[in-house]
Amino acid sequence: MSALFQNYGRRPVHFVKGSGSYVWDDRGDRFLDFTSGIAVLALGHCHPKLVQTIQAQSEKLWHTSNLFTSTEQEQLAADLVEETHLSHAFFCNSGTEANEAAIKLARKYTKKHKMITFNNSFHGRTFGAMSATGQEKVHSDFGPIVDTFEYLPFNEPQILQHAIDDETGAIMLEMIQGEGGVNAITDEFAEMIQSICDEKGILLIIDEVQTGIARTGTKYAFEQTVLKPHIVTLAKGLGGGFPIGAMLGTAELFEAFGPGTHGSTFGGNPLAVAVAQTVIDLTFNEAFLKNVNEKSAYFQKQLALHLLKSDVKGWGLLLGISVDQPLAQVVDACEKQGLLVVGAGETTLRLLPPLNVTNAEIDEAVTILAKVLN
Repeated sequence: MSALFQNYGRRPVHFVKGSGSYVWDDRGDRFLDFTSGIAVLALGHCHPKLVQTIQAQSEKLWHTSNLFTSTEQEQLAADLVEETHLSHAFFCNSGTEANEAAIKLARKYTKKHKMITFNNSFHGRTFGAMSATGQEKVHSDFGPIVDTFEYLPFNEPQILQHAIDDETGAIMLEMIQGEGGVNAITDEFAEMIQSICDEKGILLIIDEVQTGIARTGTKYAFEQTVLKPHIVTLAKGLGGGFPIGAMLGTAELFEAFGPGTHGSTFGGNPLAVAVAQTVIDLTFNEAFLKNVNEKSAYFQKQLALHLLKSDVKGWGLLLGISVDQPLAQVVDACEKQGLLVVGAGETTLRLLPPLNVTNAEIDEAVTILAKVLN
């Protein structure tokens, strides 16, 4: 019997090595990884510059705690908010932790507890983040959750407008509901949200844990809309595989998060910050972002050419394909052909290649997808 709790439905494959877009298991079989560790491996497996960074940092300093000044944290924070309307950052270890920080900050700043989130959203599995998640299956069997969240249909402007009242402190959403089925926000919905927040003085929290760090072809996905969030949460791709999360906020929120209000023992430790700095040095530039958009266009074109049914949705290199076969069977069939993919919602196959994927690797993936889905 395993000494591990069985809270994951693990697939019976043991990976032992990775390089770029590929991983190898303990039998020597090679797989094309279009999960990227669920949007984590922004630059693929064992990117040489990330390996070099962590090796160098491991010989200098691992941990000091947040009782002391960190110029490296200061630099990373400045680079994350550069050329945005945001001004400050808090570092933690995961997307769930970033969302917990966002919920706490919103409550403390607004002095209001009601927060609107959306059906099929996913914000994490700790109690605050789980309660913000608009999926009953995530809440099930854990008893009373934080009860001041109201879940509304996504992309329904009129329903949102009627739900706002004087007790509403914040609206929290994803630009693309990754876990919920690769559902992207519409322009109409984004415009309504921004209008409501401006008129009513409501805080806007955007969860970019999956969509941030160039995944959708811009540094942050909200940049492709009219939205100007007060708080943005990040994780996954920020560390390129090393655990780190971040919450970004506007200047008006600065005083609300003073000493003692929130903290993290390991958050923003020197190893994580060094790797994250290297990730954004490589991804936050026009040439890299242009390449992500070009690869996205190529990928979608190839899917349209080779799949008999090519209902593709999403932005950048966070794409989904609607399938009319049992999702688990499709994922399994792709794996047997050497392609790793992941489901989203009930009927969507999620495609998350590394952001530096090649056209040849996209062609290989499309060939396998056509074989399985056609």
